[in-house]
Amino acid sequence: MTTGAPAKTSGAVTDAERIGANRPRVESIDPAEVSMRFVERVPIGFARRFGVLGLNGDDGVMRVATASLDDLSVVDNLAVHLGQPVVPVLVPAEVIAAAINEAYSRQDTRVEAVIEGIDAASDEELATVLSGGDLLDNDTAAPVIRLVNLILFEAVRQRASDVHIQAFEDRLQVRLRIDGVLYDYVRPPKRLHDEIVSRIKVIGRMNIAEKRLAQDGRTTVSVGDRIVDLRISSLPTSYGERIVLRLLDKSARLYALPELGMTDRDLETFRRLIRRTHGIVLVTGPTGSGKSTTLYAALQELNSKELNILTLEDPIEYELPGISQTQVSDKKGMTFATGLRTVLRQDPDVIMVGEIRDQETARMAIQSSLTGHLVFSTLHTNDAAGAVTRLLDLGIEPYLVASSLLAVMAQRLLRRVCPKCKTMTTLGDEDRRRLGLEARSDGQYVALGSGCEHCFGTGYYERLGIFELLEIDEAVRSLIVARSDATRIRVAALQAGMSTLRGDALEKLRAGATTVEEVLRVTHGEGIRD
Repeated sequence: MTTGAPAKTSGAVTDAERIGANRPRVESIDPAEVSMRFVERVPIGFARRFGVLGLNGDDGVMRVATASLDDLSVVDNLAVHLGQPVVPVLVPAEVIAAAINEAYSRQDTRVEAVIEGIDAASDEELATVLSGGDLLDNDTAAPVIRLVNLILFEAVRQRASDVHIQAFEDRLQVRLRIDGVLYDYVRPPKRLHDEIVSRIKVIGRMNIAEKRLAQDGRTTVSVGDRIVDLRISSLPTSYGERIVLRLLDKSARLYALPELGMTDRDLETFRRLIRRTHGIVLVTGPTGSGKSTTLYAALQELNSKELNILTLEDPIEYELPGISQTQVSDKKGMTFATGLRTVLRQDPDVIMVGEIRDQETARMAIQSSLTGHLVFSTLHTNDAAGAVTRLLDLGIEPYLVASSLLAVMAQRLLRRVCPKCKTMTTLGDEDRRRLGLEARSDGQYVALGSGCEHCFGTGYYERLGIFELLEIDEAVRSLIVARSDATRIRVAALQAGMSTLRGDALEKLRAGATTVEEVLRVTHGEGIRD
């Protein structure tokens, strides 16, 4: 569409200044009012540049939200481009900007249509690989670029944490990990594999000519007003390079401790522990179990003018106002251990170490906790008791572990039942057997999700945590000093009243927050008596 001098036609409303000036100022825009004809026909770049958005009107006249009536040539040009009369409506600029992002992000993804267009395109048309730009500003991009943009846009829209692009002998498969589970999304033509990989490598500033070695890249893209960090990994396989993109939505909100799903008892205990002046608190679990989210919530609760809080992270997932965050980089010589030595010279009160990976980091973290600092960190172990033996396996002396460790929190994430399609059903005898529960004559109801548009047919929407909090008391300290195994430590903790991951999951099941299948999937192999 043109953006130059106004083109006067019969489609433009006469005396537009008078009509617009006499209209009342609109302070908000209902998403239902936005004209989909405008969204489909006017590129988002034009709408943003001139601050205009079409709204539904009467008698074939489209209302156009604008922040100023000083230059109505843009409105006249829209009348020509849309082929219908338009009337300006005064709306605050910030309201229009937010409504533009919302409207264009709600467009239906057109991956299948783009693939059909690519199938019809010539090889010369597929040779162009460009970079940059907003994923929503996609109308003028080359076909493969449009395809990659739409895949990423759909991943963000569906709250995916990862995008997998995997080549097989006879097909190319794109999968999305949503709420911790992988789903098949779309199958582009196998012949597009090299072009798609090259486009993603360009985005991640990787070497597109190197196909024999694994590579890592990173970049930041925008989806309207949302900023998303991409961590990109390529891996050569027998059928071509495999690509995995990790998505970190920087605009996603941070959770407070009460929102994570802890029981009242565990929440009270955890809050008491994180307010200690020194010691080490560990959060354990596999990758993607919400460890960083828990630590961020703890840091937010502690954040105050009286405390100097510093973090060492790889990567920095979310910005925490008022807290100094440092990105570690092995390539640049800034490891967790070397970074921790530097941080100790910054007069910290609280230190968060992203992960204890080796003996040096573990020793530095424990020494820091023994010299008057409160240290938070994570470990990869299956349960809370396993974290204790893991520290001993790393070569840390038992008396140092016993005197410095305050608590270990093990956690997992359960998918919540979608609130839009949630139904209740009776817990059957077979499900009780699978859960390790005793048979009961009275009916107990549990939730199910039938699948709807809101949850993209999965029956689940978002996740909540289940927790196992092991507080180091005198009995456990004695076992640590004696180098007891994880089983004996776990038994002592259970006798002191610790709730297991399966026990917490069953409480979530009884509350109707999750399903039997989800409890079994996340806590398989762990029994409990009812």
